Amino acid sequence: MPHNFELIKNEDMHTILGAGGPTANALTRELTNTNETIRLVSRKPISTSNPNASWVKADLLNEAELFAAAEGSNVIYLCAGLVYDAKVWQEQWPVIIQNVINLTKRTGARLIFFDNVYMYGLVNGPMTEDTPYHPCSLKGEVRAKVAEQLMNESKAGNINVTIARAADFYGADSMNSFFDMMVLDKFAKKNSAQWIGDPNTLHSFTYIEDAGKALFLLGQTPDSGNQIWHLPTAAPLKGKAFIEMAAKIYETKPQYSTINKLMLRLVGLFKKVVAGTVEMYYQYDHDYHFDSTKFEKAFNFKPTAYYDGILKLSKTMYKKQN
Repeated sequence: MPHNFELIKNEDMHTILGAGGPTANALTRELTNTNETIRLVSRKPISTSNPNASWVKADLLNEAELFAAAEGSNVIYLCAGLVYDAKVWQEQWPVIIQNVINLTKRTGARLIFFDNVYMYGLVNGPMTEDTPYHPCSLKGEVRAKVAEQLMNESKAGNINVTIARAADFYGADSMNSFFDMMVLDKFAKKNSAQWIGDPNTLHSFTYIEDAGKALFLLGQTPDSGNQIWHLPTAAPLKGKAFIEMAAKIYETKPQYSTINKLMLRLVGLFKKVVAGTVEMYYQYDHDYHFDSTKFEKAFNFKPTAYYDGILKLSKTMYKKQN
């Protein structure tokens, strides 16, 4: 495995498909800081004051719109997030992936796909880039097929693709991270926190800023292509340790309640997003250990410590309220 990659600086067109989401926004900030030419592609308008960035409307399900929007791309990042519903994933992900594969062949661009860990299923021990796929959810089955399709195209020499995986994230600007929503936001308002599953099991969280920086580094490093990378993520802690750490930073009591599978199922009757979490419950009542050693060593990258990440969020996105 290569180390000490050489960063290539040139006038590439960096195109972000599914722009506007938390990870895409973090990546956009990194690209902006180095004056890269950025094309933001999404269905909803994105306003930008950056003279090097432009927004183009396109539906990723529409191949013609996608081709027109991403013309001239050198590096394409697929950061799309679909509605958290297994049926939608089963219907739409295969179409999107085939469209993006066709686009990559047409442009000759490098593709970097921002992925999750659902395809691994329940893993006893650390999840690494070599962990076999044993999905135990419908959404996991979809992600396994997508990843296999991309890497088969790569092995056949048809496209240059990088799969970049992250754990559950925190520090998102959209309140769709359970740690942000149920712990940090609650403690910021001096309320009691909530935890999904068993607080005595280990869990990993990827800091969204680290994910953005890592995607940027992969985009700047052609030699990193045609393989899977786990994005930099601090070593896991027990749920109770996360709660106690956050309470200390927010200067509040570490009070919390737990949400079990039955409660999730009941809330899911009224909220579809919560219903989509029920089949993923195995991630919350077993250890969830995401290992990013490969990336950390190859790029000499130290993930943000949880204390530092939470401290920053307590002064910015989830400010302490008096």
